[in-house]
Amino acid sequence: MPALGLVSVFGFSGYAALLSVAPLWAARGGADAVGSGLVNGVLLAATVLTQLGVPALLRRLGHGPVIAAGVLLMGVASPAYLLSDALGPVLALSAVRGIGFGIITVTGSAVVAHLVPAARRGAAVGAYGLAVAVPNLVLLPASVAVADRWGFGWVFAVGALPVVASPFAFAVGRALGEADRVAGRTPRLDRRTAWAVARPTAVLFAVTMAGGGLLTFAPQVVDSASASWVLLVLGVGTAACRWGAGHLSDRYGAERFLAPLLLVGAAGLCLCAWAAQRGGGLGLLLAGAALAGVAYGGLQNLTLVVAFHQVDRGHIPVASAGWNIGFDGGTAAGAVAMGAIATASGFGAGFLALAVVCVAALPLCVPARGRAAGGAADEVA
Repeated sequence: MPALGLVSVFGFSGYAALLSVAPLWAARGGADAVGSGLVNGVLLAATVLTQLGVPALLRRLGHGPVIAAGVLLMGVASPAYLLSDALGPVLALSAVRGIGFGIITVTGSAVVAHLVPAARRGAAVGAYGLAVAVPNLVLLPASVAVADRWGFGWVFAVGALPVVASPFAFAVGRALGEADRVAGRTPRLDRRTAWAVARPTAVLFAVTMAGGGLLTFAPQVVDSASASWVLLVLGVGTAACRWGAGHLSDRYGAERFLAPLLLVGAAGLCLCAWAAQRGGGLGLLLAGAALAGVAYGGLQNLTLVVAFHQVDRGHIPVASAGWNIGFDGGTAAGAVAMGAIATASGFGAGFLALAVVCVAALPLCVPARGRAAGGAADEVA
């Protein structure tokens, strides 16, 4: 639906524009690699904490007011970075943006699952993923170059774009109709279903740790111009594979692709580690970013499809919240872990550690026996 597309594009534009630039802003103010990593770490910690409460907010208030609050919090905080590049204020504003981002991530993917039949959910999740990936594809590489050439103020202005989406938030709620409050009448999530959702979420956590490390520190591994190319390659791979994986999952099932993509991501991180050890070899870093982007994008789609497959319609916001917690928690953990390891042992060691995490997640790719509640989801979605 057009309203959801506009909310997603504007909302994620505010996220993508600052993802690599906000840590650079803190570094300009004197923060070391640990401090730079904390910028996105705090952003995503606030995101995760907010996501825990979003299903309850949706039951109480409905989608329209909740989404509107989310985009306003994201957009209003962005220009305020210009007030100070000291680490404390930067972290505080990142926390505010994280609250807003936590709202729009959970609501966006849940709306898709509510509106689309389960048999076409992979393609729909892919289309939604493409809508949120386009801002990343354009703004992640461009934001670093713009900040370097024309100044940080222009990037912080773009970061205010989510405000534009606030009128469309209420149109999303109207489009949902009865589904807007359906979760309020559902039973508590049972333990078996919770584990069935947690398993693909943990796989996602592993690969988004890789993404968090690359997105946060690529501009510090190589110069700004080279970093823009690295982020572009990562973004193209992510967008293409997040969209394409949806069609594959509808035709062949999502589970069979999880383990191969984790291995592709680990291989990409090993190439990034090799590049960092050689002092930032651009060719190796681009190849590593390409492989990491394939895994990063494909697993975003497939793990969400697997999670939605396990729950009935009333629990869709809970599955969406769990998946988004895995996504943002992994991104935050990757940024913080990469910063800590890089400070102690260099960026090469940091990328290798993230590759080990991807390999360690392989046992979680073994499908659970049967489905928890997918049949209900198929009937009502």
